[in-house]
Amino acid sequence: MSTAQIAFLKGHGTENDFVIIPDHDGRIELSPAAVARLCDRRAGLGADGVLRVVRSAAHPEARAMADEAEWFMDYRNSDGSIGEMCGNGVRVFARYLQRAGLAGAGDLAIATRAGIRRAHIAKKEGVGGDITVSMGKALLPEGDVTVTVGDRSWPARNVNMGNPHAVLFTDDLADAGRLFDAPVVTPAEAYPDGTNVEFVVDRGPRHVAMRVHERGSGETRSCGTGACAVMVATARRDGADPARTGVPVSYTVDVPGGRLVIGESPDGTVEMTGPAVIVAEGVFDASWLATALG
Repeated sequence: MSTAQIAFLKGHGTENDFVIIPDHDGRIELSPAAVARLCDRRAGLGADGVLRVVRSAAHPEARAMADEAEWFMDYRNSDGSIGEMCGNGVRVFARYLQRAGLAGAGDLAIATRAGIRRAHIAKKEGVGGDITVSMGKALLPEGDVTVTVGDRSWPARNVNMGNPHAVLFTDDLADAGRLFDAPVVTPAEAYPDGTNVEFVVDRGPRHVAMRVHERGSGETRSCGTGACAVMVATARRDGADPARTGVPVSYTVDVPGGRLVIGESPDGTVEMTGPAVIVAEGVFDASWLATALG
């Protein structure tokens, strides 16, 4: 297809930032190299990932969900690899749909590779307000997991939020060191496709802070699924299990880019609430994009 008039937007959720590419009819082919070029912070637009907006009926991985969710979030990590889910990305994706007049305030179903996620866009004057996403239920695979950075190691909790996480508790977020490179996680068979790693410290009652190495992106300013995994792991550490007690729990999770509120209901559903902001939109330079997509 012609690259002369391909539009883009730039957005973020608690400073986890994304290039948004509206491709409603699914005509744009994005190779891993093209995604990495778009996300390059010096030679491209710069982002933690790409959100391609496609009608579910137009995408082979989403057609089965088209009756429930009109729109499919084709998410790619900044290295070009495919991601099953991105919690901050879902909120930004919903904000784009609202901005484009494709969704209004209220409830919205979004198809992802991890299944359908249901968002609620808060009513506010103009386009704004927090967005709440029902993130599904956490899975807690059995087995010991260890995370190592340099000469230090910590036990970690294996939590799956549609994508994998290793959550560990430490005394100081600086213990994570430089998270440009992935921490070593063992045993390797616990995460055959790699994992996100969250370092967590306590800030107060039901209040924690975290840093994260995102699989395929390195350290990011925020990770929505990671914050959900952190909330679940922290609640279990604290002896809180809504499925057992029948009492919902909620934690505040601070990330370097802001604050998220994560709750878990007695049926196991995890909900995430936080901001989503569109900061720019434009059209790609045709010659640059032709080279990037080529």
